[in-house]
Amino acid sequence: FAGTALTDADHNVAIGRAALASDTLGSKSVAIGREALITQNFTTATDVYNIAIGHNAGLSVTTGIKNTLIGGLAGDALSVGNSNTVVGQNALTLDTKGDLNTAIGIGALQSQNFTTSTDSSNTAVGQFAGGNVTTGTHNTLIGGLVANQLTTGTYNVAVGQAAGAAITEGLRNICVGERSGVN
Repeated sequence: FAGTALTDADHNVAIGRAALASDTLGSKSVAIGREALITQNFTTATDVYNIAIGHNAGLSVTTGIKNTLIGGLAGDALSVGNSNTVVGQNALTLDTKGDLNTAIGIGALQSQNFTTSTDSSNTAVGQFAGGNVTTGTHNTLIGGLVANQLTTGTYNVAVGQAAGAAITEGLRNICVGERSGVN
């Protein structure tokens, strides 16, 4: 059942099997979809502002706040990550503790995974944009398959279909235009 553990919380919306099922004191969250925000659980009164819409969206969020997770499996591994905006199936699907990321598009930042709380500040917009980024930070990636080999690079900018596809661990590269930065 949705929202069954809420005891002293306000202004939550829980729709779907086991949506927001563990939280007792978190307020101002929206969980729509099977097991959306199922593990979120605040033990002190907290204005959370999490939104999870989709099958298993925000599945592992425990105490992360201010996340917007829309799409099946969107941000499903996040546990304590904060202030992430994720739209698309499997977008930001492996990250557990990254903060301040924007992943829009199916598979955007799907491999990113910080195991310590990190202001990773990556922005990836487009199908599988930055799909292989693991621990890279402060990258701006816009376009389908953009920087799809980038893993640990930082401060890179790639704009255009498949732009920056050859960059794996680069620092401060700028690639603008379709397939720019491809060997």
